[in-house]
Amino acid sequence: MSEDSPLVCSAKGCRAPAAWVLAWNNPKLHTPERRKTWLACGEHRETLGQFLGVRGFLKDVVPLAEWQEREGA
Repeated sequence: MSEDSPLVCSAKGCRAPAAWVLAWNNPKLHTPERRKTWLACGEHRETLGQFLGVRGFLKDVVPLAEWQEREGA
């Protein structure tokens, strides 16, 4: 995540500020410890999580500020 660009929701067509990080992993493509991330606004947190969850990809949902602290951003 770049500090130079605003962090916005990953939902198609949404430009709302991100408030959540959805960490996911496709076990057919990624090693178990690898985490890809999608950002979500409050409105799209649940739908993006459901999309990843039904596929068995969702690993964690964390508030953006907490994720940035963990990552040292």
